[in-house]
Amino acid sequence: MESKIVYFESIKEDNTEKTFSLVKERMNNLDVKKIVLASTTGATARRAMKFFKDSAVQLIVVPNQFGFSKKENPFPQELVRTLRDAGHEVHFGTMLFHTDSMYGSTTPSVMANLLRCFSQGVKVCFEIVLMATDAGYLKSGETLIAIAGTGRVRGSDTALVMQAASSRSIKKLRVNEIICKPLNLWSIDEIEENISKEKD
Repeated sequence: MESKIVYFESIKEDNTEKTFSLVKERMNNLDVKKIVLASTTGATARRAMKFFKDSAVQLIVVPNQFGFSKKENPFPQELVRTLRDAGHEVHFGTMLFHTDSMYGSTTPSVMANLLRCFSQGVKVCFEIVLMATDAGYLKSGETLIAIAGTGRVRGSDTALVMQAASSRSIKKLRVNEIICKPLNLWSIDEIEENISKEKD
């Protein structure tokens, strides 16, 4: 078979709308009923809820866990209620690739760094699908589309067709297709540095 993959040449917020469009296009040929979406501040979740409103798809939104980087979680509680009232789910779970200090093992960091070689978004897609399956929002083997991005303020630029697995059965996790991703010419540190410079 042949399938199109879109590569983003730059990291910018405009990639979010294109990513959503590519996902919707791919959904037309797949029996996918769930999208697992990373969203730190809720901005991407709001856009996704509006964009996929008439697509008969459930969003499973995965923000940062509580206490991850700030005293207050940046994902608004009113948005949690709005999403759930619309039939979607929001899961604040343990971020599995950030557990070195909890378990005293560097394995999570090694896995995360390896996945970042593909892109930051690929690493996050793996993480949020494992988290959502652990929480019971996905069944092992279920086909879904995972969407994530690069940096904290750049929205979405990565989408993968995946088959779910729990963190207890990580070897069963599958990436069936890459819909889009950045070319990943920079490391995440370089990307974050450039984002900071733009904000100054």
